[in-house]
Amino acid sequence: MCSKKWQTPKVVFQPEVYLSMQRGINQIVDAIRPTLGPCPRLVAIESTIRRDKTPELLDSGGLIARRVIQIQDRDEDVGAMYIRHMLWQLHEKLGDGTVTAAVIFQSIFNSGVRYIAAGGNAMRLRIYLERAAQLVLDELDRMTVHIRGKENLAHLAETLCYDPTLSRILGEIFDTIGEYGRLEIRPGRGRELEHEYIDGMYWDGGWLSRLMVTDQQHFRAQLEDASILITDLEIDAPEDLIALLEVCVSAQVRSLLLIANKITDRALSVLLSEHNRNKVLALAVKTPGRTSDEQLAALEDLSALTGAVPILKVTGASLKSVRGEYLGWARRVWADQDYFGVTGGKGDPGRLRQHIACLRELFAAAQDEYQHKQLQERIGKLMGGCAVLWVGDTTPLAVIARQALAERTAKAMRGSMREGVVPGGGVACLACSQSLQSGLSQTSDFDQRLAYQILIEALKEPTRTLLCNAGFDSSEVMARIFQAGTGYGFDLSEGRVVDMLQAGICDSVAVVKAAVCGAVHAAALALTTDVLVHRRNPQEVLSGT
Repeated sequence: MCSKKWQTPKVVFQPEVYLSMQRGINQIVDAIRPTLGPCPRLVAIESTIRRDKTPELLDSGGLIARRVIQIQDRDEDVGAMYIRHMLWQLHEKLGDGTVTAAVIFQSIFNSGVRYIAAGGNAMRLRIYLERAAQLVLDELDRMTVHIRGKENLAHLAETLCYDPTLSRILGEIFDTIGEYGRLEIRPGRGRELEHEYIDGMYWDGGWLSRLMVTDQQHFRAQLEDASILITDLEIDAPEDLIALLEVCVSAQVRSLLLIANKITDRALSVLLSEHNRNKVLALAVKTPGRTSDEQLAALEDLSALTGAVPILKVTGASLKSVRGEYLGWARRVWADQDYFGVTGGKGDPGRLRQHIACLRELFAAAQDEYQHKQLQERIGKLMGGCAVLWVGDTTPLAVIARQALAERTAKAMRGSMREGVVPGGGVACLACSQSLQSGLSQTSDFDQRLAYQILIEALKEPTRTLLCNAGFDSSEVMARIFQAGTGYGFDLSEGRVVDMLQAGICDSVAVVKAAVCGAVHAAALALTTDVLVHRRNPQEVLSGT
């Protein structure tokens, strides 16, 4: 019966559209609401493949929403999948703020449905809600502050992940590498968290032959005062490398890092011969990057860093055309089986600064999440901050969960360091209510006043949810918060009202703005949905029934 219902094409009209979407939205939001705050409850997700497998225990709103593939009722599923998509986009972009966005969305949508059912106009409500959202964003900009220092960054991390040990280490790491620094988060080798800093910059692409290893104990090759040739060529002919070595000997080069897309064994034997290694000690590594675009980007960065002139196959160049001035230089280079690194590049400092500034402009304008991540990694490499965090725990499942938590926290911290922070604990949203109250008192338009009132109530939901999840009476505590004044909130760990920024309790302004803006615009759009059209099951169409 249920399967047949899903296969049948159907068109649904009001008021069933609002009611069904509302039920689906409420199911998703109510499922992730308990995970907000430092005292979250867990959500158990049953395996879709094996019912006897241990349920997945999650406290990430974005992941929980993502795990919901389908709701049984066809109409409710539309509302559920609508908010699910919005939450996952937010999770992918910022790594945090999904539950805040969900509870704000739910409050706006439920209040809007009641207003429209009473005879209100959905389109006018949508227009005024979106205008009111801009007032909130402007107010968040006014209260933004920037934080620096290991202790402040550790406090920020703890408000994001509620793991004191992880927070302390992340605070130290980001104080060292900066907001653009390269941070690799890997599964740990024990039960504890470990971290280390790597001198210089490193890329994917290890040595091409183990015979180049100079440190047998660490299985690693290292050269001091090395010249560098960068190319994306595939080197096949030994004659090309012989010509390159002659150039190096003429330029009195003793150590050479050769970055190439591929070197055949026949050509590699030229570099490995004892006679040639006595003249020029060469270390060959693979050009970093999986695609041609990634390789060109890496070579461009290496060129700015070391002063080397890239030899690119798109220009038709070959190693026979290499001259001494094409070589770059670095104080130290190294390579292991998986990576190679450069320390103390001799590139022109002015050109390097200009290159980093250009990458930052591209980063600020990037809309695609993948491009955003790639640019951030490129900037981090060129600015010289590199660290590795090994995440350990008691069980493999715990390691996976803690590693995901560290990755989400690191992503949110980068945004906080770039754009600033606002008071945490939902206080920033509460403070925005004052500007909305001012707008409310200045208009007599009924729809506009209602939009302000709906948003004012919605902005209280994050704080209410935090308090309820921690076991406090939200009405009583919020009265104390309002009495204390702007910037004050409730410290759930201490059980008292405090100045949130002074107590180190803060939220990324980028996360708060994205959560509020995403929730308001998505809810306003959902309120203007009048008709649902269900399509026939694709399998049914293919079979011709």
